Amino acid sequence: MPELPKILHVEDDADIREIARLALNVIGGLEVVQCESGTEAIASAPEIAPDLFLLDMSMPDMDGIETLNALRALPGMADIPAIFMTARAQSSEHSALLKQGGDAVIVKPFDAMTLADRIKDFWASR
Repeated sequence: MPELPKILHVEDDADIREIARLALNVIGGLEVVQCESGTEAIASAPEIAPDLFLLDMSMPDMDGIETLNALRALPGMADIPAIFMTARAQSSEHSALLKQGGDAVIVKPFDAMTLADRIKDFWASR
């Protein structure tokens, strides 16, 4: 794995996408490619060749789990780690997301000043 991951961020809310882009790219120095839906991510992922999926859980066309399952079904993407972003803060819900294929969970609203560090720490621990 590369030292810093190329992140495919999937989020339907334009404001959250922009905050995450600033947090990860501008503040954190990470390479981020963003999609506004699961459908767009699935179509774009082969060309993007991401190292890490950062997926919103609640999206109108496909939720984060459906998106992750479809992404991991693409050639060469079965083992790409995934972090779910969710407004649900219950630990039981986080455990369920991890059992359904996620490698970590970040609760929204997230701290824009520490988001990149959290991603880097996750990446370094793999």
